Amino acid sequence: MSTRPSRNGRPGGRATEHTVRLPRPVPSELATELARRIFFVSEDIASFRLLRGQGDAVDAVLLRTGTAEPTAALSRKLRRMVRMDVLGQLARPPKVVWRSTRTPDTRPDIFEALADRGAAFEAGEGQVAVGEPVLTLMDRFDGMLREIAVTELGATEFRYPTLVPTGALQRSGYFSAFPQHVMLATRLRGDLDVYRKFTERDHDEGHVGEAMLAHCRNADYCLPPTMCYHTFHQYAGKRLPSPSTVVTARGKSFRYEGRYHTSLERLWDFTIREIVFMGEREQVLDGRERFLRRAIELVERLGLSGRCEVATDPFFCAADGASRISAQRLLELKYELRLDIAPDATVAVGSFNFHEQHFGTAFDITGRDRGPVWTGCVGFGLERLAYAFVCQHGLDESGWPEEFRGDERGRPHGRGVDR
Repeated sequence: MSTRPSRNGRPGGRATEHTVRLPRPVPSELATELARRIFFVSEDIASFRLLRGQGDAVDAVLLRTGTAEPTAALSRKLRRMVRMDVLGQLARPPKVVWRSTRTPDTRPDIFEALADRGAAFEAGEGQVAVGEPVLTLMDRFDGMLREIAVTELGATEFRYPTLVPTGALQRSGYFSAFPQHVMLATRLRGDLDVYRKFTERDHDEGHVGEAMLAHCRNADYCLPPTMCYHTFHQYAGKRLPSPSTVVTARGKSFRYEGRYHTSLERLWDFTIREIVFMGEREQVLDGRERFLRRAIELVERLGLSGRCEVATDPFFCAADGASRISAQRLLELKYELRLDIAPDATVAVGSFNFHEQHFGTAFDITGRDRGPVWTGCVGFGLERLAYAFVCQHGLDESGWPEEFRGDERGRPHGRGVDR
């Protein structure tokens, strides 16, 4: 397995190669778990390649950097990550719970075609602006998913602000589980002298950078990694009056992806439709299962190929990260719906999660028995859904499924979701 930086690249510099031998071979079943963490080991890593040994196990990693960071320092950090986050995991291939019967048929270079027609623009690292037909596809998918949540599962809809209090993420345990994805929001301290010094320095140097950070106050707010943290913050300290409460929201989510970002697959800034289930264990699991079935019905009806499999979260630097990942696999706490985007590639367009009582306890959300509620959530990345759709059906609307062909006003035919 190898990977390279996105088209945005990284600062120039003379490339240096480092071969790092691992403390012990990583089984082939955990190679993906290793690969998804390597760029977070050091920002100096520009690309890497996994070196295989006996039984296809990974026994070394070839790193290419744009700076002269000492091999000893890179080795220390990489080996620590492997020891803490990877080797302790249960080594088994992902369990597939659904696979489409359609033969995968994807179009090459779809993102380039979108860019050529001015429908996609890389504004920066992990930042892509999109136009038509991606915008309409995102809205149509969102309407279908919202209808399932509201009409079939009785969800209440909210529109949350973009920023989430830092304390809410800290309370959830996000910082200790996924520090690599955190994106903070800050501002200048409210003081005339600060504003004056900042504007003078900005005028003199022509850029902000360290000048801004030197005059900022504490980061009281974060960019939300997903919508459910807003919901748990909203219900913190409350007692739910019924066995099941369902909340849905559409909003922007933000996760720093290092050099893993590429086209519309792993954006730092993306749009999500999320459905949160809170209440008794059976109701939460039933809600997750019902939405999973409806999502599979939807992609099958639209002629999309892919699979749904047991998945895990990318815990990083957590003392119990490997054991938590193993528990997710064994207990099937997380499923991912993955759609084909190339002959040898898929993208996760939706996840279906069961949190047990973690968030009920963390946010003191209680049920009728006054104990912490059980929670789960379902989330769909709308850019990814639209991207997988055009990768499989192309950009010519005449070749799309009939219900996705708009009339002259650009609206979809029909209601979108069969009842």
